[in-house]
Amino acid sequence: MTVKDARFTVNTHAELDIKDITEEGRRAVEESGINEGIAVFFVSGSTSAITTVEYEPGLLHDLPAALERLFPKNIYYKHHEKWHDGNGHSHTRASFMGPSLTVPITGGKLQLGTWQQIILCDMDVPARNREITVKMIGE
Repeated sequence: MTVKDARFTVNTHAELDIKDITEEGRRAVEESGINEGIAVFFVSGSTSAITTVEYEPGLLHDLPAALERLFPKNIYYKHHEKWHDGNGHSHTRASFMGPSLTVPITGGKLQLGTWQQIILCDMDVPARNREITVKMIGE
């Protein structure tokens, strides 16, 4: 069994910025030499998340709208009392979505559906530089 790591940084804008990180993930898997196994994508930070979506304009509108309905920005969050940084909604949204995603590797490639891309959702109030770790395990 082989274990490989890859890391890359994604620059994001304020509030809910959604970035397609599929190509960086594909490149990491190809460079790892792993033919069969899994790739775990993980973002450091408590105000961002990783998931999959069809990366198209309609969903790039719908996902933020759904998160706003579920976790509105302009309501009271007790977290604001601790740091006064106005990002309680960011933490709540990220916790709901989660910081990691596991994707199978078959034949040296990520097993994603035709319309499925891996996305980073940065939900914090200021722009950030997010570090993504890809841990690949397999043969």
